[in-house]
Amino acid sequence: MPDSEQPTLMVIDGHSLAFRAFYALPVDSFVNDEGQHTNAIHGFISMLLMLLQREQPTHLAVAFDISRFSFRTREYEDYKGTRAETPAEFKGQIPLLQQALHAMGITTVTKEDFEADDILATLSKQGSEQGFRVLVVSGDRDTIQLVDDNVTLLYPSVRGVSELTRYDRDKVFERYGIEPHQYPDIAALVGETSDNLSGIDKVGEKTAVKWITQYGSLEAVLERADEIKGVVGNNLRAQKDRAIRNRRLNRLVRDVELAVAPTDLGIRPLDEAAVRALFGKLQFRTLLDRVLLVRGAGEPDSPAAAAPDVTLPPVHTLIDEELGYWLDRSRERAEAGWGVAVELVDGRLSAIGIAVRDECVLVPGGSGANDYGQLAAWLAGDDRKLVHDAKSTIKALASAGFTVNGVAGDARTMGWLANPGKQGQPLDALVSAELGETMPTADPNQLVPESEPASVAVSAWYALRVCTALRARIDPGSLRVLDDIELPLVDVLADMETTGVAIDHAVLAGLSHDLGDRAASLASQAFAEIGHEVNLGSPKQLQDVLFTELAMPKTRKTKTGYSTDAASLADLQEQHPHPFLGLLLAHRDATKLRQIVDTLDTAVTDGRIHTTYEQTGTSTGRISSTDPNLQNIPVKTAEGRRIRSAFTVAPPYTTLLTADYSQIEMRIMAHLSEDPGLIEAFRAGEDLHRFVGARVFGVDPADVTPEMRTKVKAMSYGLAYGLSAFGLSKQLRIDQKEARTLMGEYFARFGAVRDYLRNVVEQARADGYTETIFGRRRPFPDLTSPNRVLRENAERAALNAPIQGSAADIMKIAMLGVHADLHAQGLESRLLLQVHDELILEVAPGEQASVEAIVRHRMGNAADLRVPLEVQVGTGANWEAAAH
Repeated sequence: MPDSEQPTLMVIDGHSLAFRAFYALPVDSFVNDEGQHTNAIHGFISMLLMLLQREQPTHLAVAFDISRFSFRTREYEDYKGTRAETPAEFKGQIPLLQQALHAMGITTVTKEDFEADDILATLSKQGSEQGFRVLVVSGDRDTIQLVDDNVTLLYPSVRGVSELTRYDRDKVFERYGIEPHQYPDIAALVGETSDNLSGIDKVGEKTAVKWITQYGSLEAVLERADEIKGVVGNNLRAQKDRAIRNRRLNRLVRDVELAVAPTDLGIRPLDEAAVRALFGKLQFRTLLDRVLLVRGAGEPDSPAAAAPDVTLPPVHTLIDEELGYWLDRSRERAEAGWGVAVELVDGRLSAIGIAVRDECVLVPGGSGANDYGQLAAWLAGDDRKLVHDAKSTIKALASAGFTVNGVAGDARTMGWLANPGKQGQPLDALVSAELGETMPTADPNQLVPESEPASVAVSAWYALRVCTALRARIDPGSLRVLDDIELPLVDVLADMETTGVAIDHAVLAGLSHDLGDRAASLASQAFAEIGHEVNLGSPKQLQDVLFTELAMPKTRKTKTGYSTDAASLADLQEQHPHPFLGLLLAHRDATKLRQIVDTLDTAVTDGRIHTTYEQTGTSTGRISSTDPNLQNIPVKTAEGRRIRSAFTVAPPYTTLLTADYSQIEMRIMAHLSEDPGLIEAFRAGEDLHRFVGARVFGVDPADVTPEMRTKVKAMSYGLAYGLSAFGLSKQLRIDQKEARTLMGEYFARFGAVRDYLRNVVEQARADGYTETIFGRRRPFPDLTSPNRVLRENAERAALNAPIQGSAADIMKIAMLGVHADLHAQGLESRLLLQVHDELILEVAPGEQASVEAIVRHRMGNAADLRVPLEVQVGTGANWEAAAH
């Protein structure tokens, strides 16, 4: 039969290829709006489409393992026993991949008690006998034994599934020097680490190939083992049972009883409606188009798939009157607004891009706003402007003297609101996700790029389109958060970053010196305890000291031995104290603090630190801080207080003012749960934890001891984070029975809290998301996951998401109010920092009373709760002195 008429059967190892796709593509870059990880599915289907186009199979099947257990594990309990636990992010993808394959008209095959390789072996044997050209696609080397004149193995390279090595008989011989059917004999002698099959000691591939070539087979090698001299001969004779076991286990079964035969595996027409529905859920816009094109079904949805090179709008370079004229006449084509983007060169504004739906303008850089009067007026006006990364855009334009108003969309922030699990995505990623297109970018690995990146004008066009697409699909509650909180906050954060905070270098330098001396002293004392020096930062050397020299109990098992992380060593010191371990932990603390201090000192410019506030840096909505991070400064330690004392007021300002919410999360808990007891405590202005302790322990508030208060405080906050009785017992160092009793007494007195915490998870399970007081949504698809670990993690996060998210919204609303009032009243005082639930302001002469009144009013009235928002205010020459 001519090759052109010979049918081609392709059989694929589903788990093998899906795993390679999982590790080839970044997990966090492939997550849909529901939080479902999709990288393994995306990579597998991309590889499959490539194979379909390249190989043109007429028949196709994908085989999957049902579990890790098979007849091989019954025979050898430790078979594959060293393999790590399957990543939780991977497990949920296989059912969705199988669903996608079924929708695409592709058969999947499983068989209880057998592995996917056995299914491949059976189908390849049957296909070969029935006249098929057979292609086996697998990343398992055991499938090399299937290669013959009619069967070819396509083996993925180490770089992933996009590159496949074609193993026919000649290629196998070229690579290993043996026939394909002899490969299992080689593997039996050498062993297979991934399957936990130990080979003959000191026998490597070269030795095994030499023996098999000389004697013909493993059986013959073992029969003539007495002829083999030296250490390897002795090992072979002593360990031959290993080789016999390995050969028995690595022999693939070629006669598995399957429900399908090769002739049943013709590729069926895809179910276009099912493919569209599933790919829509997975947010595979571009991949959907590729599937429809490759399979010849329907019309692709996006221009990117039908014509890979998207037709970009024309770009005009305009300035002065021509620019003003274009802005005026483009209004009729700016239904959604204007896209705006900026280009920086060496930190300076070099060009501005402006776009409407069908045209772009590039404004070359000049000296600034003074050179472009009409542009400056337009930027300062109220026309709707849609950008990517509004804060950076506003700061870049401000550096050239431009004022920006009318920002109505920020693709970076909108992408985060739509999917809080994806934080701070670049524009090209959003273009791919939301438009299904590929934004022109230059290859960073090419010294002379073959393709030009998108101009700043085209970037503005993409920002316009992405913002428009996102606004159309974001839920109404999150849109209100965008318009009322997140977008207005951009100006506030930009001002705070530009202003920065004054730093006393001498304080930081002195603290760094002291911490360095302390670390050196602690290290010397630690070395004296064990009689020699070690690298205290080396996990390997610490493992040798702790678990070999000192024979301390083993901690949690890791890939490289036993854990030496902070939590593990703290537990070890608690249960089995040792002087060396105590000194090691103290040394770590001193070293970590010194790193914080030195990082802060390095970040000082013009005598001030200008941190970067990240709006999209957390799933909860809280603002984070980077370069440097001001949220990792310890508050309760003496060293932390010394660090805070370096943040100081600078003339002509007279004082710093700090304002902090008191127990804001517990107040939100009282509001959401409507628990009468908690509401009563807050309304009465009592010490919450003393009040709760009196109820839980059945004593008068005056009789609540510090120990009682500590237990209640830990439980009150812990319950909101899903703390279990085990977790509470570990945190408080009490037994689990006492912890369960304590939790029972708490819920008996504050039943509405229990009901709320239970109901919020069930509601989120039903809705698929949680919601803050202000409407910010956070999806939790894993609440319905069959994987217990994923499900319980989602339950704990869902418990606290409405509380943390509402606290974030309240702080942002307060910042907006404070910033607005300072400007409205013409005050010189200014917001400097926002750290956790605290604001720090720099107060101008004579304005302290006015500033304090503004702060108390705006923070105290940022939300209408069932309990008051209490604000604590302090003043002083530095951050620590202003503490309250």
